[in-house]
Amino acid sequence: MIPRYSFPAAQQAQIIRATQRDGFHLFTLKDQTESVLRSWLGTRWLTRWEKEVDLIVKLAYYGLTTGLAAQTLGEEYTDIWQSTTSGIGVSQRSRLALILLPVLSTYVVARLNLRHPPGDSTLGKVRQSLPATLEIAGEVNLALFYLRGVYYDLVKRVLGIRYHSSVAENPDSRPPSYSLLGVLLATRLAYRLISWLRFRRITADPSKDISGKESQTPAGLNASPEAFLDDRSLSSILSVRDPESKPPIPAEEDEGTILDIRAIPEEIRDSRRCTLCLEERTNGCATDCGHMFCWDCIVGWAREKSECPLCRQSISLPQLIPIHNL
Repeated sequence: MIPRYSFPAAQQAQIIRATQRDGFHLFTLKDQTESVLRSWLGTRWLTRWEKEVDLIVKLAYYGLTTGLAAQTLGEEYTDIWQSTTSGIGVSQRSRLALILLPVLSTYVVARLNLRHPPGDSTLGKVRQSLPATLEIAGEVNLALFYLRGVYYDLVKRVLGIRYHSSVAENPDSRPPSYSLLGVLLATRLAYRLISWLRFRRITADPSKDISGKESQTPAGLNASPEAFLDDRSLSSILSVRDPESKPPIPAEEDEGTILDIRAIPEEIRDSRRCTLCLEERTNGCATDCGHMFCWDCIVGWAREKSECPLCRQSISLPQLIPIHNL
């Protein structure tokens, strides 16, 4: 067994470069996996199961490296490895927790809220706040890392797993400091806390605006009136969960058009295909950037990614435009 004092602690720059390198390899592996699955099963299937694909890719990458007590590609790139605070190697149980906790926690919370929307109960409110809570906890940990130089990952801080390096420290050089980033993150967190406290105060007393003064809006008036599409409210349309999970309907059965689809020439029908499901568009919908998709396809996509799948311009659900008779 190698004593802990035989090797210096990894520097901040080494840990950051290793994390960025692992992120690059994960992105490349996921992109290649999605390309294969898209060619085999189609874009619509991939959009529906994207979170599961991301989960499998991460489990495979870290399972074949950290799970086998080996360095990840990023750790090998910067020549660092994991060890406990006592200087001994990481146990198999800790390695398993190191893989599963960060990957499964975000996946389970996201999928649970998507499949079963949280209600107004106490448990529902807790579930709804979990993603933001995990995000804030990660930012707090990151600010501490930039200030102190250890535990880049929150799970590693909980498990007491540090990084050590085989590269000897140079007494004539001073490692770069990232304290300014820690201060900036702490400032951002303080601003978010103040904004949250103001929001809570407004929620408790709706008659006051954000500055604490009496609101000038007459009672009974809603600042954001409900929008309607024909006789249906937009909120009721967007409240449908997992619309892309419904089986695609033939274009001839599209209720969102009065066109005689069978009478349209084949070359024109080919131009009406949705690039997400690769089928002829039904219940057509246009984004702000002018691209058209099936309504169910683009709503499902926008819930996962707030960008157009073709040009990557930012989109939002309330701004999607239903197109009839096209």
